[in-house]
Amino acid sequence: MKRFRHALVVPAIAGLMLSGFTPAFATIDPVDETLPINSTGIPAKYAEQPINWHPCADDELPSKPPAGAENIQCATYLTPRDWTNLADTRDLTIAISRLPATGTATQSLFINPGGPGAAGRIWPVKLRNQPRVRANQEVIGFDPRGTGMSTTITCGGALDNPEYLDPRDRDPANLSRILDVTKEAVGLCKERSGDLGPLITTDQTIHDIDLLRVLLNRPKINWVGYSAGTWMGAYYAQRFPERAGRFLLDSPVEFTTTWQKAFDWQPMSFERRWRQDFLPWMAKYDKLYHFGTTADAVRETFEQVRAKLRTRPVDYGGLKVGPNILDSFAAEGIYAKSQFHGTATMLVDIRTLTEQTASADERAAAANRISSARRHEDVLIPRLGAAAADSSSTAFWTIRCNEGPWTGDRDSVVVQSQQYLDRQQTLVGGKWMVQPCIYWDKPRPPLPVIDGKGVPPVLMLHSEHDPATAIEGGRRAHAAFVGSRMVTVTGEGDHGLYATSGANNNKTLDSVVQDFLADGVLPPADLTVPGMPLPVPPGA
Repeated sequence: MKRFRHALVVPAIAGLMLSGFTPAFATIDPVDETLPINSTGIPAKYAEQPINWHPCADDELPSKPPAGAENIQCATYLTPRDWTNLADTRDLTIAISRLPATGTATQSLFINPGGPGAAGRIWPVKLRNQPRVRANQEVIGFDPRGTGMSTTITCGGALDNPEYLDPRDRDPANLSRILDVTKEAVGLCKERSGDLGPLITTDQTIHDIDLLRVLLNRPKINWVGYSAGTWMGAYYAQRFPERAGRFLLDSPVEFTTTWQKAFDWQPMSFERRWRQDFLPWMAKYDKLYHFGTTADAVRETFEQVRAKLRTRPVDYGGLKVGPNILDSFAAEGIYAKSQFHGTATMLVDIRTLTEQTASADERAAAANRISSARRHEDVLIPRLGAAAADSSSTAFWTIRCNEGPWTGDRDSVVVQSQQYLDRQQTLVGGKWMVQPCIYWDKPRPPLPVIDGKGVPPVLMLHSEHDPATAIEGGRRAHAAFVGSRMVTVTGEGDHGLYATSGANNNKTLDSVVQDFLADGVLPPADLTVPGMPLPVPPGA
């Protein structure tokens, strides 16, 4: 989840439909080539280091680049460990990548997947089939400090919730155990991340980004940020407005508030996507899945499977799937409609593993399908190796707990999670008692004011049923961020909208985005664009 910037103020026209609409669009000012490259006080030791670009080796990326991105390049650079204490001579390494422009590169477009704390070195490949954008822009990816192939932090896997701890089991002893495990995990994070842990913050990272801008010899950068990458983008633009070019904020979190308030939308938005999109879709194809002919029936079958897993978890590939893991699989599997068939098949196979009447062959086939799906599913954030996954999980909580206020205690998080369950927000609502930040004893400096004042115009995209970043939070961020434009995608729930669906991209939406990123043409007012239909599963 994340944020954005400001600019030219044009009265919004509520409900404006894109089709047939051809007024004069606003154009962002061109890059000021007279602006000194290093005007932000970066020491020469860092500002003058060379970048050793080279073809990415197999072990430098989490997956092999797809066709059209074979020429992706990798490099690293050094950055200060602490931008507020440059006397500390210890450096950090930042891993970066570049998908070259198809023509002469005159601009650099940074891309970030969010998290917060997700590794992004592979992400330039997302834009490999965007010829207008790539004509004169190199696409830059990076693993933020603390993650991926950059200098990392770790909790040693301590933040991964044990599969046997079911937060929907409201027995006081079970709840106390979950809280104790969370507290123990925070202690391990502090011990294992050491004095680097407090320096994994958005503010430190945006200074790393500005140093990279200098090393690329660019007076400004352009930006594509997904989810929490909108937070990072908005913070960079607010801190360095004269360095911000065309900033796209896709599926934003409410970046104008605190992390805690931004994430508190999730139990509602995941439940909405689950009940209004996925469950009816799975029911529609009951002849294929045999899980229920109505949304309510599919949910009831899911709950029956979940109840069996509470007393008898199933095992495949060394991973025990209990109710907590089942909930996580389901939540992860509704980020994009392209995942629906894989998610439905996984639920069917997990049910098979819980059935006493299933044969050994049926169980083995189900387990193999589940393992294969987990290895190859097309998710927004690519799967990483164990170490990289741990660093991303660690950074996910460390960033949020390090920044701004986080209120609550053992009693309040139990009450809050129960309130979500009482509202029938069951898919992730029970998990809301797992809040490491209530035990975080590191100082939390106040968050800067993020209001878009003085920032160039930014473009925001949001789908109505986004599960991870509720559109309600995106609308609040849009209203609070001066000069932003928002494209609302109706009849849609994908998290991450631009260039994330391959041949199934929303061509109307892509056209608006490409006009902005390639030509600096911003819609004069908010737009409403129809989404893409849900898929027909293979064999239906």
